Amino acid sequence: MKIVKKVLIVIAIIIAIPLVIALFVKKDYAVEREITINKPEADVFGYIRQLKNQDHFNKWTMPDPNMKREFQGTDGTVGFVYAWDSQNDKVGAGSQKITNITEGDRIDYTIHFLRPFEGDANTYMATEPVAPAQTKVKWAFTGTSNYPMNFMNLFIDNFLGKDLAISLNNLKGVLERS
Repeated sequence: MKIVKKVLIVIAIIIAIPLVIALFVKKDYAVEREITINKPEADVFGYIRQLKNQDHFNKWTMPDPNMKREFQGTDGTVGFVYAWDSQNDKVGAGSQKITNITEGDRIDYTIHFLRPFEGDANTYMATEPVAPAQTKVKWAFTGTSNYPMNFMNLFIDNFLGKDLAISLNNLKGVLERS
């Protein structure tokens, strides 16, 4: 009986530690990565403003090329919605909407995730000329995680940032080959 009691105490402590830590972790998060692409800014911006092009570089869409996709509106314009639904948990289901475009500079989106977890995020992609044939692309995510899920904010920069970097490297490869 003493062993069972000790095991239960250890389990309770293991559960309690992240819950206590989460009390002190910020609820808001921001993750960004950038890359320089050897293409003029107009070419890069023209490509990334089309949400459908993310299928060619976005790490999160690549595990399921047969996922169900639905589109509403005109791609590359404010209000366009790209919705996806996949049985693959690495892809899940959700939608992304273009909320603002600053021509030649920045595209803002909202993302609503349905599966494998429910949540919302704001994201943007921005371009900045480095030279006539070089463009810096920044991709950023911001959001809020409610308690106790905000505990994961301690690790989000590493996990999400790695995926953003992979996707930006894919984008660089696509654009520099064309």
